[in-house]
Amino acid sequence: MERIPNTAFRGLKQQPLTQLLYGLLAVICFVVTKSFLLTCCLPIFLMGMRYYFSRKVILHYLDCALHTDMSDIEQYYMKPPGSCFWVAVLDGNVVGIVAARGNEEDNTVELRRMSVDSNYRGKGIAKALGRKVLEFAMLNNYSSVVLGTTAVKMAAHRLYESLGFKHVGVVEHYALPGMTRSLLERMFFQLRYHRYRLQLREE
Repeated sequence: MERIPNTAFRGLKQQPLTQLLYGLLAVICFVVTKSFLLTCCLPIFLMGMRYYFSRKVILHYLDCALHTDMSDIEQYYMKPPGSCFWVAVLDGNVVGIVAARGNEEDNTVELRRMSVDSNYRGKGIAKALGRKVLEFAMLNNYSSVVLGTTAVKMAAHRLYESLGFKHVGVVEHYALPGMTRSLLERMFFQLRYHRYRLQLREE
């Protein structure tokens, strides 16, 4: 569940407008209450709210995943043409997964669901899984591989770039499935959705 604190706390570094808003709230708190104690407690309250909403949204997102494609991997990824699913096993343990989903309309493969157990990172597992998707795409004559990520850690972005992906855009204030987009949710939970593309051959 490292995704929750990463989104709640580390993600704030990438949100200057949110930082400014929280700073203004601290100023308003001091002007209204004239209390240093309450003003000093405000950041703790704000971080607590960020953690609460990050946990709420991410757990709902994981629940959605477990009731859609991850509930029947064979049906979603093994039976449809142009799709596949790989599992990395080390010392008898499942330590990583990745999926590929083909799109015949634009002749692309989407790299999906890449995840590696935090205890096994730094061993090249994620890169090996990524290469499996690229090999699959080339063997099936797809023209490009695409992916989208809301990862906060730069290590994930460096991984995709090391595989040859190019960053092609970002969506600010991205909404995960199940988000209500209420005022409080928008105030305490924000995501950036990065899009990457690797061109394998020209059409």
